[in-house]
Amino acid sequence: MKIRGGNYNYTIFFLHYTPKANCQPSLSSHSFQQPLLVSSTSLLYASNLHLRFLVSLFCINRTKMSQGEAGEGKDEIKPTLSPYEEAMEALSSLITKRSRADKSNKGDKYELLFDYIKILELEEPIKKMKIIHVAGTKGKGSTCAFTESILRNCGFHTGLFTSPHLIDVRERFRLDGMDICEEKFLAYFWWCFDRFKERATDEVPMPTYFRFLALLAFKIFAAEQVDVAILEVGLGGKYDATNVVENPVVCGIASLGYDHMEILGNTLGQIAGEKAGIFKRGVPAFTVPQPDEAMLVLEEKASELDVHLEVAAPLDASVLSGLHLGLEGEHQYINAGLAIALCSTWLQRTGHVEINYLKEMTHLPEQFVKGLATAALQGRAQIVPDQLIESESLGDLVFYLDGAHSPESMDVCAKWFSLAIKGDYKQHNSYASNHGHNELGPSHDSVEISHHEASKKSSTQFLLFNCMSVRDPELLLPRLVRACASHGVHFQKALFVPNVSVYYKVGTSASTADTQVDLSWQLTLQRIWENLVRGEKGNDVKNTDHTYEEVTDDLEKGAQSCENSKVFPSLPVAINWLRDTVRKNRSGRSQVLVTGSLHLVGDVLRLVKK
Repeated sequence: MKIRGGNYNYTIFFLHYTPKANCQPSLSSHSFQQPLLVSSTSLLYASNLHLRFLVSLFCINRTKMSQGEAGEGKDEIKPTLSPYEEAMEALSSLITKRSRADKSNKGDKYELLFDYIKILELEEPIKKMKIIHVAGTKGKGSTCAFTESILRNCGFHTGLFTSPHLIDVRERFRLDGMDICEEKFLAYFWWCFDRFKERATDEVPMPTYFRFLALLAFKIFAAEQVDVAILEVGLGGKYDATNVVENPVVCGIASLGYDHMEILGNTLGQIAGEKAGIFKRGVPAFTVPQPDEAMLVLEEKASELDVHLEVAAPLDASVLSGLHLGLEGEHQYINAGLAIALCSTWLQRTGHVEINYLKEMTHLPEQFVKGLATAALQGRAQIVPDQLIESESLGDLVFYLDGAHSPESMDVCAKWFSLAIKGDYKQHNSYASNHGHNELGPSHDSVEISHHEASKKSSTQFLLFNCMSVRDPELLLPRLVRACASHGVHFQKALFVPNVSVYYKVGTSASTADTQVDLSWQLTLQRIWENLVRGEKGNDVKNTDHTYEEVTDDLEKGAQSCENSKVFPSLPVAINWLRDTVRKNRSGRSQVLVTGSLHLVGDVLRLVKK
């Protein structure tokens, strides 16, 4: 395969590093113009798959030439996109602008995944990988994060694939706890993309967005020769792109609930059946305590495949030697218990230990405790102070971010938020504090609110919310409001916004903050909220005709206001309104719960962490 055509200048950077080391600066480079008669496939394959300790890897820096330069062969180059931006453009081309429940695209045919694996020559590498595969409705990402952290602290070279990303697509591919570096990402990305592009046909079209990312993860983990690959299922299980794995070491099913019902089914039994699709004959599996309807289906599917299915008990906090989990929230003890079961089984089945940690839950090895205490995952029970307000105002603006988007996770999110804002939440003396922070830092971003400090300032709670239209806000919002109310927490206003990120773009160019967007969905959310709050207050909710006031003030231009809520035309406008509210009340604390969508959480992180 030759490097792709077009009017480009190419620079090849040769990078030398060991598989476990961070990326180092390039040692040499060479620039030239087309035609380039070098096989990128053979170079990368030979350099990265066959040398175990010293690997030479190249990435291509391509800058497009103007038509005149291409014709005249001038030396001057006018760059258009950076190499990374060009990769994001190519990746965006794989996003189909369709409902996820739409089955019309040929690329959705599950069997095509095996054609894609052959194209990338990954059949044997995947068979050799020692994989932990995790599905579930909620908690699967946290379970994977705990699992990776435990095994990394046991000394293993780890690969972790999760979804979605919040800020940068490279978050989905973590090597030894770190997002893959840009140089490696570009090399592997173009190697896979170019192969698919060259061989695409009507029968085997280019893979769709998530499938490409899952296949890219397999390529990265195979080339990097990880000791263990932890894979989080994207959607469902049976037909998920990660389920091409035929012989994982162990499987896990996190908590099940109602989500993605337009695809997975309308009952817990149907949803459980789809999730259980990751079970493989004879491969042990673990789950957590589940509703009876879901557990019966899991047990039935396990029996059909001769799968030994066990229920992992939630972690007893007393075995953490006074430390605390790296991920906040009581529900994380359920996910940590599942992670411990997965890790100990993986260690036993791969011949690394003889001790059965599952039978000795009164004591955990130091590596397990350290892994649990330093695990990190953005967007789950994460507390982030607004840096702009911190630097200019006596008031506080603090964002409490949790990507909850199912009815059950709304309950958990509400409880965590309620405890956090009351001052019951404190930054604990975690293992990370005493022994150096992990790569992402603690999930609460060093926020510590003592009872004494909290008493000095009056606090006001806001909700910043959006959810995808395939989800039912009539289920989500009541669960959130009632769970918060049970802890004595009530929102002064709910703010509804469209996401900044668009669903057909990846990268920094995927921002529509200044464009006109359809707010009909956000207005629907607002109507549901107003009826809900009026009902909670004991008012008559039969009259759904609320007074909407379109605000023209510069600080909230285009906002649609009601008594208990506002709809903003963009997230930046909403955050500017929150900042101005804090400036007007200089001694107050504004606490903003951001939930309903991991995409929204990522958008907020981009804006407040600048």
